[in-house]
Amino acid sequence: DKILRHWVDPDAGFSQSAAESMMAQFSDMDKDDISKFAAVAATLHKAAMEYDAELVEINPLVKTSSGDYVAADARIILDDNAIFRHPEFEGRSSLRVEDTPREAEARRQGLAYVDLSGDIGIIGNGAGLVMATMDLVQAFGGRAANFLDIGGGAQREVVKKGLILVMSKPEVKAVLVNVLGGITRCDIVAEGIVQGLAEVSVRKPIAVRMMGTTEEEAAEILRHSLVNVYPDMETAASEVLRLL
Repeated sequence: DKILRHWVDPDAGFSQSAAESMMAQFSDMDKDDISKFAAVAATLHKAAMEYDAELVEINPLVKTSSGDYVAADARIILDDNAIFRHPEFEGRSSLRVEDTPREAEARRQGLAYVDLSGDIGIIGNGAGLVMATMDLVQAFGGRAANFLDIGGGAQREVVKKGLILVMSKPEVKAVLVNVLGGITRCDIVAEGIVQGLAEVSVRKPIAVRMMGTTEEEAAEILRHSLVNVYPDMETAASEVLRLL
């Protein structure tokens, strides 16, 4: 099989004429087929841009006996983070796969949360850091109960809501918070943790590692609330397993 790739300049877009020029260079299709195929390709690109799609795929694309091209099957993945720009999709739950009620609640609260099958709650800022934390917990013999990314520049309310959500999961026995301060202020995160702990129905053991902007102030805030802060990821991960 041959796969033709074409990188589209976002400023220029991808018109039917551009698609025809591309096809003419790399395909032995006749002119009429190229024109029809190019119309499909340009429409796919337009749909992806207009609806903030992560993927728009037609497979298979069928040529009928009359010479027309018809999508026999299609797959579209929309970017959840862009749904707010598309009120026409509001309320259409079929657009998303919501595995658990907790994930649905997290989405309503604007939290990037995924349920997992372990017993250690994981909270961090940035998807890469959260995944690295999960990997480290697994390396120490533990299993993550969730993925929760509070994002860059996280505010108290986001941290509070996230902690309450994680601690309210019955399977969670302990929570590990791992934060690297940059645009995210560690003291703001610490205040959110303290507020969350004050509101949870059942307070579970928690280990925190924070490094970066206002880390010393954050450590002081947490110690006043009897929350242990650890100097590195490894120590925090090993400690949270001990707390189980």
